[in-house]
Amino acid sequence: MTNTLTSPIIAQLPGVFEQHLSDRKQAEPASLLTQRDEAFKTFMLKGFPAYRTEEWKYTNVAPFLQEAFSFDTTTTVANTTVEELLKAAIPAGLDAYTLVCVNGKFQKELSQVPAEADVQITTVSAAIEAGAYAPHFNTEYDYKHTFEDLNTALFEEGMMIVVKKGASVDKPMHIIHLYHHSSPLFAQTRQLWVVEEGAQAQIIETLVDPASNNAVLFNNNVTEIVTEATANLQHYQLQTALHHVRIVHQTRVHQHEDSVYSHFAFIMSSAAFTRNNIDIVHVGEHIETNLYGFYLASEQQLIDNHTAVHHAKPNCNSNELYKGVLLDKAVGVFNGKIFVHQDAQKTNAFQQNNNMILSEGAMVYTKPQLEIYADDVKCSHGTTIGQVSEEALFYLKSRGIGEAAARNMLVHAFAYDVTAQITVPAIRKYIEQIADEYLDTFANN
Repeated sequence: MTNTLTSPIIAQLPGVFEQHLSDRKQAEPASLLTQRDEAFKTFMLKGFPAYRTEEWKYTNVAPFLQEAFSFDTTTTVANTTVEELLKAAIPAGLDAYTLVCVNGKFQKELSQVPAEADVQITTVSAAIEAGAYAPHFNTEYDYKHTFEDLNTALFEEGMMIVVKKGASVDKPMHIIHLYHHSSPLFAQTRQLWVVEEGAQAQIIETLVDPASNNAVLFNNNVTEIVTEATANLQHYQLQTALHHVRIVHQTRVHQHEDSVYSHFAFIMSSAAFTRNNIDIVHVGEHIETNLYGFYLASEQQLIDNHTAVHHAKPNCNSNELYKGVLLDKAVGVFNGKIFVHQDAQKTNAFQQNNNMILSEGAMVYTKPQLEIYADDVKCSHGTTIGQVSEEALFYLKSRGIGEAAARNMLVHAFAYDVTAQITVPAIRKYIEQIADEYLDTFANN
C-alpha cells in the first residue's frame, strides 16, 4: 500500500466517495450502488499498488500521486476552443466518425456519429437508466486491480457503443477524450463497447489535454468490450499525451465464438507515466486475438504494459507482439501472460517482446509468461533487449546516409512488424511521423 502519510489523495477519498454515492442514490440501481460500495471498501483496504509487489514490481506509482487532486470534472468549455483542439488531435488524412468526450462526458453536438441503424451511442448514465449497461458491467470482476476498484467506485460518466448485429461500419470511429482543467484533476472514465453478432468496426482512441498551465491530469480509465459471435473489432489506442498526464488504462475483453479482436497500442507520448492493463477472456471456440504494441519513451518516462490472454476454450489463436524503443533515462516494463486452461486443446499462442535501447541511462524490464494446463497446444514466447546494430549503421553510412537518418531507418525497420499490421493508412503515417520527430530531437541533443 502506498504510504498514506505522503499521498494527500488517500485522505480525500472517503469524503469524495460519500458525496459521489449520495449524488447517485436516486439515479442508479441498488445493485450498482452495492458494487460501488464494495469496490471502494476493497480499494481502501488495499490502497494504491505497492511498489515491488508482483504486478507492480518495477513501477512505483507513489511519485505520481502527490498532487492535491480535484475529482470534479464539471467544466464549461467554449465550442470554438474544443473545435480548435480537435483539429490538432485528428491525424492528417484520417477519414473517420469523430466521437468527442469532454472530461469523460460524451458530447453528441460536437460529434459526427455513424447511422443509428449501424451503431447506437449513448452516455453510460443513460445506458444505466435504460438497463442496457448492467448485463455487461464488471463481468467476472475479481477485485484484483486497485485502480479498477477505484474506477468502479467513482466513475461518473462515459460512453456506451453498440455496433448492431451484422453491421459493417463504413469508416473508423475516432473517440477523442478531451480534458480541460486549471488544477490537478483525477478523472475516472468508463466505457462499454458491444460488437454484436457478425458486426465489424474499427475504433480509435486519442487523449488530448492541452493544460496550458501544466496542471496534472491522472486519467484512470476502464474500458469493457464484448465481441459477440463472428464479430470483428480493431481497437487502436494512440497515447500521445503531454508530460503532465499520467495514464492507467484497464481494458477488459470478452470474446465469443469465431470473433476477432485486434488491439494496437501506440505509446508515443511524453506522458510521465503510462500503465496499460489488457485482459482477454475467450468464452467460445475458434477465437482470434491479436495484440500489437509499439512504445517510444524518452526523458524520464515510465511506460508499463501488462497483458493477459485467457485461453479457456479449445481451438483458439492468440498472437502478441510488443516492441519498444527507449531513449534518455526512460524505463519500459512489459509483462505478458498467456493462460491455457485444461480444456483449451488445440490452442495456438504466440508472444514476443523486443526492445531497442538507444541510451546508456534507459532501462527495460520484460517478463513474458506461459501457464499451460493442456497437452495438445502450440505455444511460444520470447524477449530481446538490444541496441542499434553498429554493423548495419556502418553499412548505411557507407552508402552516403547520414547517421541520424540511418538510425531512423533502423528504428523504423525494427518497428515494422508492428506498424505493418495497421490497416488505417493515416494512422500508420501518423505513428511514423511522431517516431521521426522523437528520434530527430534525440539525435540533435
